[in-house]
Amino acid sequence: MGTNKRPLRRQDAAKLISGFRGIMLFLFLMSGVINILALTGSFYMLQIYDRALTGGSIPTLIALSVLAIGLYLFQGMFDVIRSQVLVRVGARLDKKVAPLAHSVAIDMPRFGFSTAESLERGRDVDTVRGFLGSQGPIALFDLPWMPIYLIFVYLLHPYLGGLTLGGAVVLGILTLATELMTRRLSTQTQQAVITRNAIADSNARNADILKAMGFAGRAVERFNAANDEHLQLQTRTNDITGTFGAISRVLRMLLQSALLGLGAYLTIQGELSAGAIIASSVASSRALAPIDLAIGNWKGVVAARQAFSRLRETVVALAKAEEPMALPAPTSTLKVEKITVAAPASGRVLLSEAGFELKAGDALGVIGPSAGGKTTLVRALTGVWPVLRGSVRLDDAELTQWSDEDLGRCIGYLPQEVALLDATIGENISRFAENPDPRTIIAAANAAGVHEMIVRLPEGYKTRIGPQGAVLSAGQRQRIGLARALYGDPFLVILDEPNSNLDSDGETALTKAIAGVRARGGIVIVVAHRPSALAAVDLVAVVQNGRLAGFGPKDEIISSPAQAPSKANRRTTEMRVPA
Repeated sequence: MGTNKRPLRRQDAAKLISGFRGIMLFLFLMSGVINILALTGSFYMLQIYDRALTGGSIPTLIALSVLAIGLYLFQGMFDVIRSQVLVRVGARLDKKVAPLAHSVAIDMPRFGFSTAESLERGRDVDTVRGFLGSQGPIALFDLPWMPIYLIFVYLLHPYLGGLTLGGAVVLGILTLATELMTRRLSTQTQQAVITRNAIADSNARNADILKAMGFAGRAVERFNAANDEHLQLQTRTNDITGTFGAISRVLRMLLQSALLGLGAYLTIQGELSAGAIIASSVASSRALAPIDLAIGNWKGVVAARQAFSRLRETVVALAKAEEPMALPAPTSTLKVEKITVAAPASGRVLLSEAGFELKAGDALGVIGPSAGGKTTLVRALTGVWPVLRGSVRLDDAELTQWSDEDLGRCIGYLPQEVALLDATIGENISRFAENPDPRTIIAAANAAGVHEMIVRLPEGYKTRIGPQGAVLSAGQRQRIGLARALYGDPFLVILDEPNSNLDSDGETALTKAIAGVRARGGIVIVVAHRPSALAAVDLVAVVQNGRLAGFGPKDEIISSPAQAPSKANRRTTEMRVPA
């Protein structure tokens, strides 16, 4: 496996830029044309001083001027085309990579990354696109054509060529020093930005708590501490790039003056013409401009390179996940075979050796003390968290044998914290299906007992939920989340604390919904602390201390003293539930 890793990385990195090689070659050759045309000023000065002025010919002056204007216009036209092509390359790359980056951003929190770290993938796309529309790429495309100007100056006089080459070497050393001194700082600055954004995101999501309990000020202080660290690192980086940029500009001015002085000396010695002095000054200035421009935009160059590297890793990660073959929808069993699950962020094992089997029409209630492993079990059954050992199988096929989309049609999931997206109620229930059948949406709403509540809203199913579902109460959000879980009649329906915000009517509707799934041959798993949620289940599992402590018929498990945990948690497992 280790021998194939490097070719795979090269191959997938190539996929990221596939379709752009021809454009980049075109831009490189166009840059060559632009740089050749940029010699117009030097040739014009050379001819003006050495031919038009010495000969006193007005027609020659006019002809030279008209020719120079035409060449300048062509140079400007090609420059505009190059800039516009670069902007469109950035847009094309964004269109190609942004969906991939967003797919990875959605998956990253499952593996322990923060929301801010996940969203950085989208910002990476913006960074690369913004860089391609800046002056940075122009400097990089012009750098390989520097020898044209060096040769031109050398042909005017070897001493002038040597002085220009020396200046280019010094500026090149400054560019290398800028790279070496900012590389580590740029990485640290990027990490500081992620930390600051993570705190800002957390504060925004918990605004109600911060306000109600009066510690918004301390939350802001925490943000300020992270922001101060970011500002310090950013200031140091900018100081380095700004200092070297200023030094490079001073050296360019010194070099131009030195060239004029040396040219004057050579002219006095009779080795150079007056026109060659001006021509060498213009050509050397143009030769060193890309280096000066690169140093001035080096911060953007580094940021774009790091962003592109992360995007390349994104493409590699997606390429490793092969699309599985389509399987028929499950209809008979759910088998949990001694699974062990760890928290992605810390690696700490939260559930060990849990196993059971459910058949079509079964309904399992999962009970146990808080932090015992119930939600961990749910995340493993839905495929949200990967299992370290063991397997979860639907009709004997592991969850990994289905694509995400196919598996999603087989599973309905209602998490503890109901997360509805900023869209209409109908779009949320249909899971953003393309051209969904309204009858299927209404059927899911009826199954959840929420149809009447929805149609009483001013815009019915077209009601926009808004950010964080602020338009709806907690109970309404939970019942709409239940309708989303039931949409399309999935085979496996998993409900984590589905009645935590429900009133008596809502709990009645929940019981009917569970019974409805069982009646159509589906499987239901309900994690519950309140006894009413278990009214329609026939099996109960006890999860505590990260293990499956009991599994069997509801009446046996609920009433069995052997399955009761400690007295402190006995209320959880000794619930008397109607049969």
